[in-house]
Amino acid sequence: MINRAAIAKQLVPGLNDVFGMSYNMIDNEHLPLFEIESSDRSFEEEVLMSGLETAPTKSEGSAITYDDAAEMWTSRYVHDTIALGFSITEEAYEDEQYGTLARNKAKFLGRAMAEAKQTRAANIFNLGFSNASGGDGVALFSAAHPTRTAGNQSNTVSTDLSESSLETALISISLIKDDRGILASAKA
Repeated sequence: MINRAAIAKQLVPGLNDVFGMSYNMIDNEHLPLFEIESSDRSFEEEVLMSGLETAPTKSEGSAITYDDAAEMWTSRYVHDTIALGFSITEEAYEDEQYGTLARNKAKFLGRAMAEAKQTRAANIFNLGFSNASGGDGVALFSAAHPTRTAGNQSNTVSTDLSESSLETALISISLIKDDRGILASAKA
C-alpha cells in the first residue's frame, strides 16, 4: 500500500521533478515469434496425428498394403493469469502535491505487465535447451525429438554460428521428416 511515508518528498512543495516514470513502453517483441490465439477455456490441447507411411508399389493382383494413422502425443497449454495492482491511501492521494501519483503508478503498472508478458515469451527460448515442455517430452531444442517410425530428429547445430553452420542448418531444416519418415517440406 502506498501511504504518505512512501511518498514523503511528494507531499511538500518545492520538489523539482519526479522521475523514473517516463521510460518507453516495452515493445511487443514476441509478436513475430508466436501465433496468438484467443481462448475462452482454462486450457487448450493439441494432439500430434501421425499420418501414413510412404505408399508402396503394388504388383498386379497382389493385396493392397494398409497402414494406420494414430494420435502420438498431446500438448496441453494451461492459461495463467498475470496480475498486479497497487493501492494508495486516501490521505496519500489527497496530500500529494504534484498530481502525478496515480497517473505515474498506472504507467508503472503498464510497464510491469508488458515486462511480464515479454519475459514469459522469451523464456520459451531462453529455457528451450533445458525445459522439457513439449508434448514429445524433450526440450524445445533437442537432438532427440522422437518420431513414430523415423527415429529421433534434431533441431540443433553442434558448432558455433558461422556461414557454413548456417548453411548446414538450412539444409537440415529442409530435410526434416514427419513421424512416418516423409519429408515435411519445412522451410527456415
